[in-house]
Amino acid sequence: MYVLLVFAFISGLITIFAPCVWPLLPIILSSTATGGKQKPFGIVLGIMTSFTLLTLTISYIVKIFPFDPNILRLFAVVVIGFLGLVLVVPALSQVLEGYVSRFSGSFGKRFIKNKDGFSGGYITGFALGIVWTPCTGPILATIATLAATRAVNTETVLITVVYVLGVGIPLFLFALAGNWLFTRSRVLSKYTGRIQQAFGIVMILAAIAIYTNYDKVLQAKLLDRFPSYQNFLIGLESSPAVRKQLDLLKNKKNQPSTVNQQTPTVNLPNLGKAPEFVGITKWLNTDKPLTLADLKGKVVLVDFWTYTCINCIRTLPHVTSWYDKYKDQGFVVIGVHTPEFEFEKQTENVEGAIKQYGIHYPVPQDNNYATWNAYNNQFWPAEYLIDADGNIRRTHFGEGEYDETEMAIKQLLQEAGKKVDTSLINVEDQTPKARLTPETYTGLLRRERYTKENPLLHYFAYGGQWNLQDEYAETSDFSSLEFHFYANKVFLVITPKITDDVIRVYLDGKSVDKTNAGKDVQNAVVTVDQSRLYNLIDLKGNPGDHVLRLEFKTTGTKIYAFTFG
Repeated sequence: MYVLLVFAFISGLITIFAPCVWPLLPIILSSTATGGKQKPFGIVLGIMTSFTLLTLTISYIVKIFPFDPNILRLFAVVVIGFLGLVLVVPALSQVLEGYVSRFSGSFGKRFIKNKDGFSGGYITGFALGIVWTPCTGPILATIATLAATRAVNTETVLITVVYVLGVGIPLFLFALAGNWLFTRSRVLSKYTGRIQQAFGIVMILAAIAIYTNYDKVLQAKLLDRFPSYQNFLIGLESSPAVRKQLDLLKNKKNQPSTVNQQTPTVNLPNLGKAPEFVGITKWLNTDKPLTLADLKGKVVLVDFWTYTCINCIRTLPHVTSWYDKYKDQGFVVIGVHTPEFEFEKQTENVEGAIKQYGIHYPVPQDNNYATWNAYNNQFWPAEYLIDADGNIRRTHFGEGEYDETEMAIKQLLQEAGKKVDTSLINVEDQTPKARLTPETYTGLLRRERYTKENPLLHYFAYGGQWNLQDEYAETSDFSSLEFHFYANKVFLVITPKITDDVIRVYLDGKSVDKTNAGKDVQNAVVTVDQSRLYNLIDLKGNPGDHVLRLEFKTTGTKIYAFTFG
């Protein structure tokens, strides 16, 4: 725990050097151009407060009071833009003071008196904290994941607070230096009015950038221009000691039951009682909700999956074949669908995937990660094989080991008194054998960077206008994307704005054709009709080093993650 606190504090301290924080600095500087010594403290405390509260509580708040979180971002835009306008047109300040004094009584008068002090700074800082997204390393990424799955505990809160304190110290020194420079410098004092107006324009431009999401584009471009910071941050937070503590933090979720995850062995050890299915949003492919008590006496395979995950898709032919072969001998598969992306929570999308992949076993929608957390699971796909007495006897994460899993199913069925033959199903193992470009997310929260020294060289090159969010990248006018990859097949998770979004596909500068087009490409064009995984490139068993280019002909198309085969 102490290791995480130390590294979280250090990560916060060095954030001042991060490209992600640079767009904030002109706004902070402009806000400290007027006012006393307390204003810089108010700004920094406001940033720390809102960032901490939103990071840890937004998923809880949205669940209790359903609303669009973008409303908070719009509020921040209005505050920042109006404060900038007040600096550009000082007369507006007097009008504002009159309205506030008239409608808010003594409280308003105290605010007006302190608008250039702590209170004014705090409001500005609070708005900045709402819209700021720091460059994410493993520590902050873990915190964000726990908060998103509503698994926040005391340790998570403490680590977040320590990180934010680390962020606050250099920001406060920067704000204090700016305040001293503009209020004490004799050279600048005679130009104070002009300086305030210039900084007001900066704040207005910043508000426009935030409203149009160009601030995210700017952050991404800065990371592209200065990748060394992200590499340094990930390296700093990826030491064995930190990774071990992060794994422990992920496993402390105060759930009703936990699983002792071990490497599977031939003799199928007893790994403890299996947790129940909890917090299920909806059950599909079954007439009623199921419990492990209902399934007592049967051998159960709990398969965690999500329908856009290529690794899950490659395992499905094996899982569905096991179910179809052994269901009459007391074997059941429960395909727990835990979504990776927001659109995967929609029941109609999951129903479409069930039909597409020929899934006949029950599928519970675990939209709130409740069952995922009960099993302390961390992977897609993940399999937990449960015997007739409700004990977990084997776990496996990822692809492969299909014969071993089927033999374990047979063994547990025999233990339950069932007769099974010795043959194994004949389904091709599609697990990639060569080293491929790894799964790559387009959203800012999990966007990975690789250097030229990496043998799996790949890069993003965004063209045109993009709306970059934490989970996805959304097309605007003339959007395009280039991606350098090494693989045999290329897949992309896409959500359309309308039912016929169009994407043109190129490989190495030429339109794709029958020799290299994926199954979802016709005449070098992908027509995106639903939210799912699309196969863009298929090199027919000849993996290689290539450049993919996508040209988006419609606005509002959202892309989430590239995967490779």
